[in-house]
Amino acid sequence: MLLQLRSHAEQTAAYLRSELEAGRWRNLLPGVHNLSKVLGVNHNTIHAALQLLEDEGLLSGQGRGRPRRITLPPEVKKTRSLRVKILCYERLDRGQAYSTELLARLQADGFAADFASKSLQDLGHNAKSVARYVEKRPADAWVIIAGNREILKWFAASPIPAFALFGRHTGLPIASSSPLKGPALVSVVERLVEMGHRRIVMMTRKERRYPRPGPLEQKFLDSLEARDFTVGKYNLPDWEEHPAGLHACLKTLFEHTPPTAIIISEPAVYVATDRFLSQHGIRVPEKVSLICCDFDPVFKWFDPEVSHIKWNLPPVVSRVVRWATNIAQGKEDHRQATYKAKWVKGGTTGPVAKS
Repeated sequence: MLLQLRSHAEQTAAYLRSELEAGRWRNLLPGVHNLSKVLGVNHNTIHAALQLLEDEGLLSGQGRGRPRRITLPPEVKKTRSLRVKILCYERLDRGQAYSTELLARLQADGFAADFASKSLQDLGHNAKSVARYVEKRPADAWVIIAGNREILKWFAASPIPAFALFGRHTGLPIASSSPLKGPALVSVVERLVEMGHRRIVMMTRKERRYPRPGPLEQKFLDSLEARDFTVGKYNLPDWEEHPAGLHACLKTLFEHTPPTAIIISEPAVYVATDRFLSQHGIRVPEKVSLICCDFDPVFKWFDPEVSHIKWNLPPVVSRVVRWATNIAQGKEDHRQATYKAKWVKGGTTGPVAKS
């Protein structure tokens, strides 16, 4: 019996055929350049493999420079759709409204979506650890929630389709979706200064402080400087990301130079800060004003109402679903979308207490 060796083009065509029949892509196949990056083979081999699949009737050309249309015969049953993994900042994020809404929308649109077994926090927010983890997981595309710069740089350079939901993605060739909180934050600072506040602090995660302040944090510092504040570590303090670390930071602040206003990046840290203040008899807003840069349904149970920055969730999530649809159809999509946010004044801000 003669052993038949298949050419590189035939091997590539066999792999693409199996992926087509499994339903990895919808309607359109990715372009030659994209396939070459993903599969690690040269353009000539891709062209030859695609011609073989066209000859079989599995693909249909649409003209030079245009993606090929997938034309699977009706008897070929697709066994799976695009597999999308959601990589959260921390495990607690899986219960957040944006995460649950995103997962539900992706699944409702026919994607095989689920949360990754580990979070960025589990992986130490380390790009190399994330790369090793991702490369061992069976997924066609990834959504990264609040990734730091190095992690998102790795995803942007990887052939694996990726989407940055929040995080430090500015200037990177990666699709993204996030609320535009800067203008709302400037309004917060303006109002605080009008009410006499001069000791204003922002509590935010380490990934938002290092290696340099993130866009929102820089907007905060710039807004203070524009009003003749001398800014430094006091305004954007370091703290260890656990309850004891947060409490230690707040204790130091209030023992030495008590802030009159604290802007807090996220609801969980807001609740922990509010708890600390309550335990130490520091009344809000009589002694200190509190503002959160996000909304959480739990705020509806606070009295007075929490001052916060609010944004509309559905369009942010819809952008991720549109990206996943484009990837499934073989289209490249690196569009970065931002959505307006507004400051809800609430009842946790007030004038500086008189001495």
